[in-house]
Amino acid sequence: MFTWLRNRWQRTGMTAYLSHPDCLKHNMGVGHPECPERLTAIRDQLMAAQLFDFLDEVEAPEVTREQLARVHSPGYVDYLESCAPSVGTFRLDPDTAMSPGTLPAARRAAGAVVRAVDLVLGGAAPNAFCAVRPPGHHAESARSMGFCFFNNVAVGAAHALAQHRLERVAIVDFDVHHGNGTEEIFKDDPRVLMVSTFQHPFYPYSGDTPLGPNMCNVPLKAGSKGDAFRAAVEAHWLPALDAFRPQMIFVSAGFDAHREDDMGSLGLVEADYEWVTRQLAALAARHCQGRIVSVLEGGYELSALARSVVAHLRVLSEA
Repeated sequence: MFTWLRNRWQRTGMTAYLSHPDCLKHNMGVGHPECPERLTAIRDQLMAAQLFDFLDEVEAPEVTREQLARVHSPGYVDYLESCAPSVGTFRLDPDTAMSPGTLPAARRAAGAVVRAVDLVLGGAAPNAFCAVRPPGHHAESARSMGFCFFNNVAVGAAHALAQHRLERVAIVDFDVHHGNGTEEIFKDDPRVLMVSTFQHPFYPYSGDTPLGPNMCNVPLKAGSKGDAFRAAVEAHWLPALDAFRPQMIFVSAGFDAHREDDMGSLGLVEADYEWVTRQLAALAARHCQGRIVSVLEGGYELSALARSVVAHLRVLSEA
């Protein structure tokens, strides 16, 4: 089945949709917002919108220790492996817990982004979306937090730099929470430009003071809606990205800034996610042959999450 999907995808050149059943097995407990139903809601909505037929589903591989070591310390990886329970849950912090399915899911989530990079840079797909969990942008080089274990987008960006020898990659993060882990990993790395918007002050209570000159962080006040978000993108992100001329664009695609998502207090709607994706697609067409790898981060109100992903993927599938 996987070989057939891969060959079909290589022939058609459609947007690659990377996921794996293991990503459904990570479970932090009843009532936890970062739940397996997030992925099933996305898939169901893509089918209802008749968009799934325009995507090519690719099974995510497991990340290797070598790939993880580009952004995470070996001691940290060893620590996570030592904490993995065989039954029940092991709590790493008040928000973040491991179940027996956590490490397999986290390995597939990071591996999906590595595979997406290989496929897009190999020319077999114009772009890719990684429908994976757990999310990753809060995970620092040696610290898990905020529902995150491995920093998926950082693993993929580091792979593009090391394995494919790219000289410049950009990471775009529009989650309601600041991507502190991605910033900590890439601060002062001139090969990486990170641009982000996030609610502030808000968890993880960082980002208002950038850690390096390669960070373009735009805090938004609680209650900000699409007009403030779009103004930030036009005034800050786009000029920085155009000046940087990335050879590949990564997106930490968190949809919890949606007005229906009670994890934050911003007011974005599907039209805002469609708009920003169009801006990024146009920028990618100017600088990097359309190469975009988008990775799911937050988004916890299931209907709003699924509708927002459809808006995002509708643009990518047209690029």
